[in-house]
Amino acid sequence: MAGAIVKRGERITLRTLESEDVDVLQHGAGDPEIRHLTGNSKVRSRDELEKTLEDDNVTILLVCLDDPGEPGPVDTDDVRRVGVVSVSEWTRNPRVGFWLRSGVQGEGYGREAAALLVDYVFRSYDTPTVKAKAFEHNEASRGLLESLGFEQEGRLRMNAFVDGEYRDGILYGILREEWE
Repeated sequence: MAGAIVKRGERITLRTLESEDVDVLQHGAGDPEIRHLTGNSKVRSRDELEKTLEDDNVTILLVCLDDPGEPGPVDTDDVRRVGVVSVSEWTRNPRVGFWLRSGVQGEGYGREAAALLVDYVFRSYDTPTVKAKAFEHNEASRGLLESLGFEQEGRLRMNAFVDGEYRDGILYGILREEWE
């Protein structure tokens, strides 16, 4: 069952991820294309994914469509869970991440979800900046971040081994005053 509403947009809602929703994480961890784009080459078990939910330094939220807009938990049949966004407390600057199921990519849901997440972070964290990382080969995520005003701040050379080769990670950041 999808959890409480954290942030509402025009077409999507961010909701808390409950333990019953680990199947959404499994989808992302099990989809080779998502793993390729996010640089997560390791396939993780349900138990490993459930441990992620217990990490106090990571907040994982569901990206939902077809939400009736009622406050609090709703029946699973009323919510279409299409992806995940996350905030990791990375030193003093939160780092955001996101992915959507392949059937809904390219519809603008990712941009709306990422914008809602950045807004949530600036309203919830006392931080001057929000960080993100996208792999050099993930042009869609890089374009999304840049369309939201994120600036390239650095490169992590040979940051991950993906599909038989090392890939560079591109670090992005946006300052609070740039977002507002």
